[in-house]
Amino acid sequence: MSDKNTPRVEFSDFIHAIGSEIEQAQVRTVSAANVQMLLHYWKVGNFILHSQQRLGWGSKVVDNISEAIREMYPQKKGYSPRNLRYMCKFAALYPLAVLNRMLVANKELEIPTVRKVLDVAKVLNALEIGQEPLAQLQPANSEENVIVQQPVAQLQLPHTELNIILQEATAKLQTSDTIILQEPPAKLKSVPETLVAIMQEPLVQIENTFAKSPIAHINWASHMILMNKNLPLGVRYWYMREAVECGWSSNILDMQIDSGLFQRQMKEGKVNNFTKTLPDVQSDLANYLFRDPYIFDTMNIKDKADERDIERQLVEHVSKYLVEMGTGFAFVARQKHFQVGDKDYYTDLILYNIKLHAYVVVELKATPFQPEYMGQLNFYLNVVNDQLKGEHDNKTIGLLLCRGKDELTAQYALEGYNQPMGVSDYQLSKAIPEELKSALPSIEAVEQELSQVLEQKWASLQT
Repeated sequence: MSDKNTPRVEFSDFIHAIGSEIEQAQVRTVSAANVQMLLHYWKVGNFILHSQQRLGWGSKVVDNISEAIREMYPQKKGYSPRNLRYMCKFAALYPLAVLNRMLVANKELEIPTVRKVLDVAKVLNALEIGQEPLAQLQPANSEENVIVQQPVAQLQLPHTELNIILQEATAKLQTSDTIILQEPPAKLKSVPETLVAIMQEPLVQIENTFAKSPIAHINWASHMILMNKNLPLGVRYWYMREAVECGWSSNILDMQIDSGLFQRQMKEGKVNNFTKTLPDVQSDLANYLFRDPYIFDTMNIKDKADERDIERQLVEHVSKYLVEMGTGFAFVARQKHFQVGDKDYYTDLILYNIKLHAYVVVELKATPFQPEYMGQLNFYLNVVNDQLKGEHDNKTIGLLLCRGKDELTAQYALEGYNQPMGVSDYQLSKAIPEELKSALPSIEAVEQELSQVLEQKWASLQT
């Protein structure tokens, strides 16, 4: 309870500050636990792969290791044959050399552009081509559940115990068709000793490199999705970065990959006039952030809806599912009213992009591109710059979304305008499943849930 001399508002602010720190500490704790779990999986994968290669073990060793773990530690989860094979593939896909190159790529993409991303992807793809081919690593067609998240304390095994398990698994292989070991299993090194021997670096440095790399900052479910997709290393790396920066769940990551987001965002020759109307750095960033085409869920749009209904539903959809708009976009207003002279005007959608430090006016058309659309968008940009844009905001950018375009016609239509504008197609898709829609709450639902959490924290602080 607050002291009677303590102002109520000041005390409330004090408690909110503590509550904010509690929430941030929880996020840091969960993040650290995820890093440690992934590091553990990576170590085990490397250990098994190295043992297979050095001791001549066949593919059956994974099944025997899994069985031995279950027998010795029945309470441990996450060590099914299928998950162990994923660990091996995880280790094989991301050796230390790849992790170090990813750290270099992170610095190169601090201010990303289409050209920079494509160049980084090319280097990483070439690095992967030079790696050893994956052998015996594809997950078996097993119906066993793969544990995607478990508390770290339940996942880690002491190194000596893991050695014992491997020895027991080896004993079971003596009657199989596996090559006889060339040295007694008792000479197996511990997991840390093996990693140091493989990578020729101190263990602390190995673990530090892993923790800083992009692979340490998405969850295991997302890694399994990436491992199941036929994506080159450079593209996988880009999706990891986007997943971290945008806070995608594994479901959204899966959806973005299936929609070809990398190709849509890295498309060269996008229709815009950014190079002529924006400074170089902002022009490159704007060109990178915008996509062509955008893919939106149809929600409740009827097959034969008129233009007004399509625009209304699409605007409502964009305001709720900003994930498709991309990195750094925040919702400002829908059907924003402006009075110019004695007439009223309404823009379809106004967003703000934190990276660009600029408002973005989005106009939606349910028809293919027409040159006159650019005049309307240019008018709205002039109004927003005059009535909404602040002193420290950069130039407002216009984005016209239409149902198809002739790119040459659109590029001609942009000539002569001094406002930054781009033209992209959009497509309507029913690809977003119902369970994913329900996972994307409305702003009101988020605020209500946050209020409940804060009330609970306040009650716990008083008890």
